[in-house]
Amino acid sequence: MKKALVHDWYYVNGGAEKVIHSFVNIWNDLTHYALVDFLNESDRDFILNGAKVKTSFIQKLPTAKSNHRKFLQLFPYAIEQFDLRDFDVIISSSASIAKGVLTNANQLHICYCHSPMRYAWDLYHPYLEAANLKTGLKARYAKKVLHKMRIWDVISSNRVDYFVANSNYIARRIKKLYRRDATVIYPPVDVKSFTLQEKKQDYYLTASRMVSYKKLDLIVSAFAKMPNKKLIVVGDGPDYNKIKNLATDNVEMKGFVLKADLVKYMQNTKAFVFAAEEDFGIISVEAQACGTPVIAFGKGGSLETIIENKTGVFFKEQTEESIIKAVTKFEKIVFDAKEIRKNAEKFSKERFEIEFEEFVQNKVNKFKS
Repeated sequence: MKKALVHDWYYVNGGAEKVIHSFVNIWNDLTHYALVDFLNESDRDFILNGAKVKTSFIQKLPTAKSNHRKFLQLFPYAIEQFDLRDFDVIISSSASIAKGVLTNANQLHICYCHSPMRYAWDLYHPYLEAANLKTGLKARYAKKVLHKMRIWDVISSNRVDYFVANSNYIARRIKKLYRRDATVIYPPVDVKSFTLQEKKQDYYLTASRMVSYKKLDLIVSAFAKMPNKKLIVVGDGPDYNKIKNLATDNVEMKGFVLKADLVKYMQNTKAFVFAAEEDFGIISVEAQACGTPVIAFGKGGSLETIIENKTGVFFKEQTEESIIKAVTKFEKIVFDAKEIRKNAEKFSKERFEIEFEEFVQNKVNKFKS
């Protein structure tokens, strides 16, 4: 059966792209679609095994490479222009728009949903606030666009035959927003690359793309109040300078690092600190694969990947004080690095590829019968 894979967009090698990498491992005959594709060649080789991507007209718009999101109001129209008539099976990888492709009654559409579009739903008010779009003419326009996006998002959810969610947390959001059930298949974590190290050094680590909802500024501010505790911060992004300005002498800003260096930091750190309300949180599982406990915000996917007092500790609020209390609690617990590693192995890449291939094959057989 001819298969198409539709992804929102390609411009970074993030968690969603690790899922794409596994899809390509499962099937080597996929035809790829996305709104835009601005991957560098090394990322393309890893994620897509060098495959070409068919893109929308947004790819050619001025400044799309530097900021494709400013064309948000065009996304629904753009995704609906892909002609997928020749395919029997369509797999969409969607945290935003990909699930909205047009299909017909003779096609099977399975959506791996990383999240319903965050900026239109649960992060609507934080995004407007961060963009300084609470009042004024631009704010009114942004709110109108997002209102239309919510309507389209719900309508387009009916184009999906089967939803697969990356966590129970996201399955509940799919049920709330779309009134659809979803099967949970946890995303792939390359636990083989993040190997166990039992001996730890005296520093804490956080790592992420530096965008507002990741809350790295909160972690840095908390450690600024704990001058006797060292924090290493890995990552870059739009908020880098803002976060760097918060750093005190006990906080080291490393910026972007190669994967091999990130693995070393994760292996050696006494704990990985994670403050976002994530859909799943691949990076915290990578830390656990190194035998490293995680200090995490106790909401979202973290509740499904971290075992409190065994593979990490939770803080209840996204505040400096709550993080400080969690660090104090953490330092009173003795953790078993081997048990932490064992927990991470439940989320391996090999497990994901077996589960997802079996799910798709089961639905294909049902569809054909």
